Amino acid sequence: MSGSATLGIKTVLHPVSDLAAAKAVYAALLGVPPQTDSPYYVGFEVGDQHIGLVPDGGSQGLTAPLAYWHVTDIEAGLAEVTAAGAVVKEPVHDVGGGRLVATLVDPDGNLLGLLQDR
Repeated sequence: MSGSATLGIKTVLHPVSDLAAAKAVYAALLGVPPQTDSPYYVGFEVGDQHIGLVPDGGSQGLTAPLAYWHVTDIEAGLAEVTAAGAVVKEPVHDVGGGRLVATLVDPDGNLLGLLQDR
C-alpha cells in the first residue's frame, strides 16, 4: 500500500466455541495470562502481537482466524485495497480507545482486517 504504510500483522482473532477451554490452551501456548479477560473477549499480548479469542465468532461471520494488518492510515489503506479488488465486509469503525478497524473480503473469499491505532 502506498498511501498507508503497512506495519505488519500484529493482531489475530480466533473464533472459539468454548472460551474457558481456549483460554487455557492459549495461555499455555503463549506462556502468559490474558491481558483482557471478559465473557465476550479474551486478549493476550505477546511481544508486539495481540492474540484475541472471540466466543461465538461464527455468528459474527468469523469462521477462521482473522489477521489484522496494522496501518498508519486506515481510510487510505481501505481505498487502495478495494481499488485492487477487495470488497468491504465491515466498514471502518471505532472499537474503543480510538482503535479503528475494517474488514474486507479478497477475491477468493478470505477475510482481511485493517487496524489503525490513534
